[in-house]
Amino acid sequence: MLPIWDWTLILLLPAFALSLYAQFRVSSTFKRYSTVRSGRGLTGAAGARLLLDGGGLSHVSIELTEGRLSDHYDPRSKVLRLSPDVANRDSLAALGVAAHEVGHALQDAQGYAPMRARSSLVPVASLGSNLGMILFIAGLFIGRNPLLMNLGILLFSAAVLFTLVTLPVEFNASRRALALLNSQGILVAGEVDGARKVLSAAGLTYVAAALMAIAQLARLVLISRNR
Repeated sequence: MLPIWDWTLILLLPAFALSLYAQFRVSSTFKRYSTVRSGRGLTGAAGARLLLDGGGLSHVSIELTEGRLSDHYDPRSKVLRLSPDVANRDSLAALGVAAHEVGHALQDAQGYAPMRARSSLVPVASLGSNLGMILFIAGLFIGRNPLLMNLGILLFSAAVLFTLVTLPVEFNASRRALALLNSQGILVAGEVDGARKVLSAAGLTYVAAALMAIAQLARLVLISRNR
């Protein structure tokens, strides 16, 4: 089976530490700026609607979704889904997150290449993150079968690629969000800085995810070569 305790675990420690720090940053920063109300008093949903309509995306609807910070844009149904803490609050944090999702809607409408690449990778990445590990462990279990182990590594590599492609997509959406909040007057200059801090903290979670995926892939390769 996949070794639970071996020296290759050292590879995961930096990524694990960064993940913990990123989660703390997201939680603390969102909590802090959730208490700072915007000058215009717009909720996340109202701000998102203004930005969507201003960007020629009146066909994109806004729906409420359950869960904390479960906000996302669905390019298949052209729906922007916002969590209650974002949709119904008039805070800097809520408007920052809502504008970020509008950024994704604009990427979709404009055919932003990294977003299209990420969407095409979703099926194989989902398969790779699960089946890849299963095949690798199966290969170890039945006598370090190189075919199964290498196939598992190949499939898991697709999941790693997905996390890497996600980085420019998320960072670009945040840049778009901050520019829109400022140019459309949703937030004034002093308020934009609060939204920037929320989005920067969120971006760190994607960096941590990519680092963890890379470290795990490196670990699989090293284990497979240790005969």
